[in-house]
Amino acid sequence: MAEPLAIHLLGPQPHVVRAEHRQPAPRGRKVWALLAYLLITESAPSREWLAQLLFCDANDPLNALSWNLTQLRRLLGHGSNIAGDPIVLRLPHGTFVDVHALTAGTWMQAIDVPGLGRDLLEGKTFSACPGFDVWLLASRRRLAGAAESVLREAARAKVSAGDGARAAELASRLVTANPLDEDAQELLIRAYVASGDRPAAEIQRDACIALFRHELGTDPGVGVLQAAEPEHQRALPHRRPARTATVAQLEAGTGALDAGAVDAAISLLRQAVADAHDLNDGPLQVQSLVALGSALVHSVRGRDGEGAGVLHEAIGVADRIGAPESAAQAHRELGYVELLRGRYDRAQRWLGNAAKLAGEESTERAWALAVQGVVSTDVGRYNDALNAFNEALGLAQARRLGQVETWVWTFTGRVHLLRQDLEEARKCLTEGLACARAVRWTAFVPLPEALLADVDLAEGRVDAASTAYEHAHALALQLGDPCWEGCAGRGLGLVAAHRGDTTTALRWITEARHRCVRLPDAYLWVEAYCLDALCTLAIEQRCVDAAQWIDDLEALATRTGMRELVARAYAHRGKLGDRAAGAAARVLAAEVDNPALRRLE
Repeated sequence: MAEPLAIHLLGPQPHVVRAEHRQPAPRGRKVWALLAYLLITESAPSREWLAQLLFCDANDPLNALSWNLTQLRRLLGHGSNIAGDPIVLRLPHGTFVDVHALTAGTWMQAIDVPGLGRDLLEGKTFSACPGFDVWLLASRRRLAGAAESVLREAARAKVSAGDGARAAELASRLVTANPLDEDAQELLIRAYVASGDRPAAEIQRDACIALFRHELGTDPGVGVLQAAEPEHQRALPHRRPARTATVAQLEAGTGALDAGAVDAAISLLRQAVADAHDLNDGPLQVQSLVALGSALVHSVRGRDGEGAGVLHEAIGVADRIGAPESAAQAHRELGYVELLRGRYDRAQRWLGNAAKLAGEESTERAWALAVQGVVSTDVGRYNDALNAFNEALGLAQARRLGQVETWVWTFTGRVHLLRQDLEEARKCLTEGLACARAVRWTAFVPLPEALLADVDLAEGRVDAASTAYEHAHALALQLGDPCWEGCAGRGLGLVAAHRGDTTTALRWITEARHRCVRLPDAYLWVEAYCLDALCTLAIEQRCVDAAQWIDDLEALATRTGMRELVARAYAHRGKLGDRAAGAAARVLAAEVDNPALRRLE
């Protein structure tokens, strides 16, 4: 039996513990750099690649790599194996790795990581290895984002469990780190309400309003403005509930939602939740909470924070009554919320849970896989994305799930578009647009239409692209969907650029970048997509704002883990004359399975 092994890389003193004994530190910093890279990178690096990445300053890089690998084997002990070319690191079963607990563990596991909130290899720099230094910076920012996500998830779980004091403590850390994070502010206010301290909630709400007006010139969204209001005050006047009446209330709420009467639906679903709670009917509570949480997430813009709290409560009830599978949809919806905000590690965990709880042949599994595919795409795991989409499509076609099929065709088309496989992209996006119209999913139409216009533009069909972008943009405006407005507005800017109108092009794309995130529950990948186009155009036109936009893209992409867009940000910087950034872009691109990205110059 292998001795227990724990690897701690977060904070200023990385260390390894074997059999409960802290091991002597290895000679030199590069053993830690080598270990961090092997544990975090998702590609199996060749010996030559590692030698050039970490030991390019040595007289014999390959020999220096071999010496450091020997030191690393000694540090990890006989139960571990580091071998091959490409090099693969295998650790004993049950090994604790703090960065893995942070990114892939439950919030309960992650919140107890000793280095939570500390930097990866804190204080260590590798200026002689600029490619690795950039990789380390990007990894630090992504792990910092992961730590924030864990605090957020833990705070929401504590609110739903009624532990408002602990929730307020966790949410306060988020607000302190970023006072302009609207979601964190809302969460802190809700935590105060959950703790019974409504005056503190109102003080926090008022302070947030004053801060936003001073810093941003606007009020925070409705989620913050209403967060101090106790939930029970939003339900209808209390009356003695009956189960049949509560079921009817739930059905009426979902029916009103399907008919587009959102306010009425929310009111009915709130009452169903209150009545199910009074009845102490666990299964009905779960149903009502999931219906209300999903409605808040999808139908009321800016209410994802409240919706997430309701969904956490649904999961808690399902666990309490011993029927966790009844909350599969709640897990999936929470994964969707995390996807929108670029918290991809937490999204993957929720969606993985949803797929497991849903079983092998179900609508819920199809949706969980379909959303998982989008998460994998956003972080540059395109092969994983296609595998998830293929399974979801099979389930959708077998069960005639028109919306799932629409989603899968559209986002599969996006994968092929990003890989510059235009023929496959056109085929998938044409299917996606046709499916959206066939099932009358009008709210989704602008996305496949705008992405299909991207294909037209890439193939030189500028007039066709322009017509499609214009329709997608007009429809998105009618729907009030900022994300799809961003995709279509970006495209209109690119059309203007193709026609030689640079001023109009920059105006369109700049506006698209800002409009797509005007609500707190916006899909952050769209902003990054707009920024990437803005950087490309600005560099071509020698625009003075190019450097700032590149910085913005890098900051957003590194914090969220959009790996392809991190690489593209450094490639943009390389085009401005920064040779080290150009070299770093190739290091970062190596972790993304996109052949088109390997051609970065």
